[in-house]
Amino acid sequence: MPKHQEQIPLLSLMSENKSFYITTTLPYVNAEPHIGFAMELIRADVIARWKKLNGFDVFFNTGTDEHGLKIYKKAEEEGMDVRKFVDKHSEKFKNLIDLLDIDKNIYFIRTTDEKHIKAAQEFWSRCKANGDIEKKIYKTKYCVGCELEKTDSELVNGKCPIHPNLNIEVREEENYFFKFSRYQGKLLDLYKSYPEFVIPNSRFNEIKSFVEMGIKDFSISRLKEKMPWGVPVPGDSVHVMFVWFDALVSYISALGWPSDEENFKRFWVEGTPTQYAGKDNLRQQSAMWQAMLMSAGLPNSHQIVINGFINSNGQKMSKSLGNVISPAEMVKRYGVDGTRYLLLRHVNSFEDTDVTWERLDEWYEANLANGLGNLVSRVMKMAETHLTSPVSKTVFDIDKEVGKALDKFEIQKGINHIWHKIAELDLYIQETEPFKLVKEDAVRAVELIQNQVLKLASIAQALTPFMPETAEKILKAIQENRIAGPLFPRKDSSTSSL
Repeated sequence: MPKHQEQIPLLSLMSENKSFYITTTLPYVNAEPHIGFAMELIRADVIARWKKLNGFDVFFNTGTDEHGLKIYKKAEEEGMDVRKFVDKHSEKFKNLIDLLDIDKNIYFIRTTDEKHIKAAQEFWSRCKANGDIEKKIYKTKYCVGCELEKTDSELVNGKCPIHPNLNIEVREEENYFFKFSRYQGKLLDLYKSYPEFVIPNSRFNEIKSFVEMGIKDFSISRLKEKMPWGVPVPGDSVHVMFVWFDALVSYISALGWPSDEENFKRFWVEGTPTQYAGKDNLRQQSAMWQAMLMSAGLPNSHQIVINGFINSNGQKMSKSLGNVISPAEMVKRYGVDGTRYLLLRHVNSFEDTDVTWERLDEWYEANLANGLGNLVSRVMKMAETHLTSPVSKTVFDIDKEVGKALDKFEIQKGINHIWHKIAELDLYIQETEPFKLVKEDAVRAVELIQNQVLKLASIAQALTPFMPETAEKILKAIQENRIAGPLFPRKDSSTSSL
């Protein structure tokens, strides 16, 4: 525990035994990390930190999805052995943990891990034993980008709307199928029983409509001769598992399922397993995976939280358009907490958001350099000049409105509330002007400054799950009654554009 917390500690509510599980999706390693996944990882980190502050025993999971045709083809394009390719690129995603100041206790799973492969095969065997897997010949339209079959109604001008740069493939071969259609009624019952199963409600309505319209069995294997990079199907060396079937099992293999019964029971069976995902993962997370869990005789997820996309100038970010922003670029320009702030406050919690370098610079300067940073500098300069000893208080509760927002995964709303408090404190200083009053009534001026420092400490406490490094710096400055330098240095006027 940092030293400053001895005087101004975080909440400690460990009186009851509670467990909480949260996972991101597992990004493909066929491309460099982008800010869309960085945003998802940071959001899950905020929730994990918030739960810990409220006394939960948290299991936080992320990792990389390393099988499938896209990865196999990308390795071929680069002339690399596919195993060496995934090893190299998986490390880039693992490095995001340090880069973005993600909770160091996070678990990082790779779908090429031996224990995951065994778990996926056990999961397959249980679904097959339940009569939900059969082999048949099929012909379908397929998007390699989504790794999903597509109906004509899902295509726009014959293209996948999410991957318009890729041609739709027509495939006809013998595959294993999961009997998804058997679970239409059970899925609808699940949705009815848990009215907040998918957040936001607009995405929940979307998946309910999808299932209500009728769902079809989907392919869960590929011929090894055409796609050799995958988890072998138990008892059939001719086939490997379909990438989605394999990857979804990672959410429980990370817990040690099926061998670690105690850990699985604690966090999945008796906990509240929560999954963050992008809107292009809605069907897989909230319908396909839930039916698979039912088939394997395992409890369903507790909640699915769906993010929107980050766009640039009205277009989805893509390498071909040259409008991609990498997390490393953002951290280099804005710092770790500057990056966390920008992605948490200025990207909508659930809907698409348009981002450009110009907007990012404007938000940083207005709300961090000239906003929070300037406020901390003003308050601590007055404290250092006029207070003879540090302000101390034993406990600072995180603002209840922030807590309410985080409990609903409304992260943007929560951090907006903190910035409302920052504006209030700024106005309070302007109205009371203790720096002037000190010449006329030193006692009253000192009281005002002490009160301002307490308000600043409360703001810092509320920032803890969002911007942990900044919160710690502010609390340390309060403990030492001085600040070393600006929290958020101003940027040069020159900048690149998307």
